[in-house]
Amino acid sequence: MSLRHLLFLGVLAGGVTIVATPFVKRFCLRFGIVDHPGGRKVHASAVPRLGGVALFLGFLVALAAQMAGETYFGWGGGLLDSTRQLLTVLVGIAIVFFVGVIDDVFTLSAGAKFVGQLAAAAIVMSSGLRIDYVGSPLTGGLIQLGLLGIPITLLYITGFTNVINLIDGLDGLAAGVTAISAGTFLVLAAQSNHLQAAALSATLVGACLGFLRFNSHPASIFMGDSGALFLGFTLAVISLVGVMKTVAAIALAVPLIIIGVPIFDTASAIVRRLRHKRPIQEADSGHIHHRLLGRGFDQRQTVLIIYVWSIALAVGGYAMRWAPSPIKYGVLAVLALLTAVMSYWLGLFEAAHHHAEEGDV
Repeated sequence: MSLRHLLFLGVLAGGVTIVATPFVKRFCLRFGIVDHPGGRKVHASAVPRLGGVALFLGFLVALAAQMAGETYFGWGGGLLDSTRQLLTVLVGIAIVFFVGVIDDVFTLSAGAKFVGQLAAAAIVMSSGLRIDYVGSPLTGGLIQLGLLGIPITLLYITGFTNVINLIDGLDGLAAGVTAISAGTFLVLAAQSNHLQAAALSATLVGACLGFLRFNSHPASIFMGDSGALFLGFTLAVISLVGVMKTVAAIALAVPLIIIGVPIFDTASAIVRRLRHKRPIQEADSGHIHHRLLGRGFDQRQTVLIIYVWSIALAVGGYAMRWAPSPIKYGVLAVLALLTAVMSYWLGLFEAAHHHAEEGDV
C-alpha cells in the first residue's frame, strides 16, 4: 500500500468526519443530547456530545471505500487479505461504539459499559488476535502465555479502551493524542508491511484530524463516550493487528509506550486514590490536565504540553521497536526520567479534589 493510497484513506476519513459533524451537532441540540457544565468539567455552557458518531462514520466510510476498491476495482492494499478477521474486528469496534452511544444518550452504569467492552474484546479475540508471548526481563527471550493469554488480551484491550476515555477532559485532547498514537502505529505498520494495520491507522488518523476542526478549543462538539471508547478500542486492535504481530520480546512494550501519557495518567490516579484511601472509581481533579490547568496554563497550552509529551513517547516507542539495544535502553531511561520529573512537578500522586461520579475515574 503506497503512501499516496494511505493519504487518500486519511483524507477521505477526515472529509467524511468534517461533513458529518455539523449534522450530528444539530441532531444533538434538537434532542438535548448535550454535556452540561459543572463538577470537574471546564466548559462554561452546554455542548453537544455525540461527536463519536461523526468519527465512526469517517472511519467506516474510508474502510468501506477501500474494501470496495479491492473487491471491484483491483486496488492494492491488503485490507481484505484476511476478510474474516477484518469483519470480526469491525464487529467488535461497532459494539464498543454503540455502547458509547447508548451511554451518551441514556447513561449506562460503569458495570454495564465494562461488560459491553469485554464482549467486544472477546469477539476481537475470537478472530485470532491474542497476546501469546511476553518478553522476559531477565533473559530477553519470550515467555509463552498459553491460556493466560486470554485474560491478558482482554485486560489489554479494555485497558486501552478506557485510558482514552479518561484523558478526554479538555477540548481536542483525546482526538489529538489518538492521532499521534495512530500515526506512530501507521509508520510502524507500513514499515513492517502489516497492510491491514496501516489502513486502519490511516483512517483513524484522518477521522481524528477532521474532528479536531470542531473539537479544538473552544470546542463546538464533544466526542462523548461514543468517540472515546471507539478510539481507545480501535487503537488496541490496531496494535494487535500490526505492531504486536511480531514475536519480538519488545513487542508488548511498544504500544504501551506510544500511548504512555493516558496510561500513566490512569495508573497515577489509581495509586493516588489508594494512597489516600479513596475509592478507585471515585473521580477527582487530579488528572494531568487538571494539574496543568492548576499550574496556570490555559486549555490550549495544556493540550499542547500533553501533545508534546505524547510525541516524545511516540518517538520513544518507535525507537524501542527499531533501534539497537543500547539506544533502546537509553531512550527508555530518558522517557522514564521525563515522566518522573513531570509527575513530581505536577504532584500527580498527591491528594486532589474529589467528585463522586461513579464510573468516571
